[in-house]
Amino acid sequence: MVTKDDCPVIFHDNFILSEENGTVCERRVTELCLSEFLCYGPQREAGKEGKTLLRKTKDGKIVRWDVEKDDSLCTLQEAFEQVEPSLGFNIELKFDDYVVYEQDYLINVFQAILQVVFNYAKDRPIIFSSFQPDAALIVKKLQSTYPVFFLTNGGTELYYDVRRNSLEEAMKLCLEGGLQGIVSEVKGVFRNPGALTKIKDAKLSLLTYGKLNNVAEAVYMQYLMGIEGVIVDLVQEITESVSDMIKPTTAEDGGDKNLLEGDGKMQMQVKSKPEFSQRELSFLLKLIPELIQL
Repeated sequence: MVTKDDCPVIFHDNFILSEENGTVCERRVTELCLSEFLCYGPQREAGKEGKTLLRKTKDGKIVRWDVEKDDSLCTLQEAFEQVEPSLGFNIELKFDDYVVYEQDYLINVFQAILQVVFNYAKDRPIIFSSFQPDAALIVKKLQSTYPVFFLTNGGTELYYDVRRNSLEEAMKLCLEGGLQGIVSEVKGVFRNPGALTKIKDAKLSLLTYGKLNNVAEAVYMQYLMGIEGVIVDLVQEITESVSDMIKPTTAEDGGDKNLLEGDGKMQMQVKSKPEFSQRELSFLLKLIPELIQL
């Protein structure tokens, strides 16, 4: 998001909540100046206390900002400067679902973001993504250096803008705007696995997000389906669990062979997908949507 004084900052929600003198205060992030934004939460200066952060749950409850580890709020520029350069960024362009944005406003926001990206990204891998259809289209028009993905709930929630309501609409938007692919709520894909073939045939990438992606078996199933990537909370745990499920076969098993050089010797690395018959995979793809409805 971009503050009122045109500084791109990193924050998860459209609104920031705090407790001041026993009263809950709610401010829209984009209506704050950078100096106001940085006053919330842990402060960088020793001994200085920031405004106490609160969090609003999906059902509207106000709860404490309770995390295992925390840090001060930061700008996009600081993230580029302080995060290991080899780590890629998925820069989500966040907008309020209930606000109609003028094109000029969106362009101004993206120009501020792109200025930081072009000045500080260097060789860091980057993709842009957004749930806001027009935002995704405009940022694609403004630059051609980085891929742009359209975020969608895949039909698990419905919106006034029909472009947000299905994988088919997401695919149509990507093709019309020259976007690189779709990032869907994983339940949207599991409920409509037939859309995966259409997306692949259209030469679009498909990634997923959602709570189910913290279940190793759900990620493993997506691997079998050919989904290209997943967004997870438990990165290390899911990586290790799925890696255990996808173990290399031996050369005798007929896996795909790649030669790697190490310690001056040629070593053979053999990779293969777990083998399911077409009938078994077809059964699983028919079963999953029924299970997701439960």
